[in-house]
Formats: sequence, C-alpha cells, structure tokens
Amino acid sequence: MSDQVSSLFSLAHSLLTLGQDGSPIYVDSFTRLNRDVYESALNSYGKHGSTPEAEAELCLGLLVAFNATMYDNGHKQEYIQKVLERALNVLPLIPASLLKVRLLTYCYGEVYAEELAKEAHAIIDSWGTFRLTAEQKEAMEELKNIEENPYPWEEIDEE
Repeated sequence: MSDQVSSLFSLAHSLLTLGQDGSPIYVDSFTRLNRDVYESALNSYGKHGSTPEAEAELCLGLLVAFNATMYDNGHKQEYIQKVLERALNVLPLIPASLLKVRLLTYCYGEVYAEELAKEAHAIIDSWGTFRLTAEQKEAMEELKNIEENPYPWEEIDEE
C-alpha cells in the first residue's frame, strides 16, 4: 500500500475505532481527526492506482474514510458513488485476497447488493479456520457487523 493510502486508511481506522479501547473521547480530538480524515480523502480522491491492486487499495481507503467522517462539503455522496464505480470496475481484476474481501465488504455496506457479500463469504470460506491472521479476523467481523446492522444511522419503526 502506498504511504498516502496507508496513512488515509490508518487515519480512518483510528476514527472508526476511537474510544473502543475504553479511553475517553474528547470533542476537540474527535473533530480534528474527522477533519484530517476528510481532508486526506479529498486529497486522495483524484488519484488512481497504477495497478489493479493499488487502485483497489485506494478505493478501499476512500470508502473507509468517507464512511468514517461526519463532514460533508455537499458532494460527499457524489464522491462515494464515483469511488463505488471505480471499485466495482476493479474488483474483477484483483485476485481473491484479504484486500478483495475488505473492498467487497465496504462496497456491500454502501449498496447492500447480496452478490458482493456472497463473494466475500466465498473468499472467507476458502481461508478455513486454522491460523487466521488478525486482519482476516477483523475483515470477517466487519462483514458480519454490516450484515447484522445494515442501517446503523437510521431509526427503524417497529410495530
């Protein structure tokens, strides 16, 4: 992963997991991290990867970043849609891998197209259960969380 994409992904991941370790969340730190992630995403948005894998990594970083931030300059949904189009074009070009599972998962989290989740599950199933890496376990948990809670920011009326 390029340094810029790695930095974007790391910043976004920090924002998504902020406070999960039990430490307090301070408004100024939260706001600053949100701004940093959003600005980093905007700076990376116009770039393209030099290989299918590099493009997939960039699309993943952008989707994670836009998903993590509360900021919106009025064009955030357009950016997400364009990144989704790029991601869906590059997915067939990359081999079954952790990167592909993560990109499938984040695309699924935006559009809830079942074929994306099914493909991610097929790759996960090929891993078996012996000696999974921490990253593989995290990717499996991300997919599970999105499938179990598809609308985390909406209230659903139960009658």
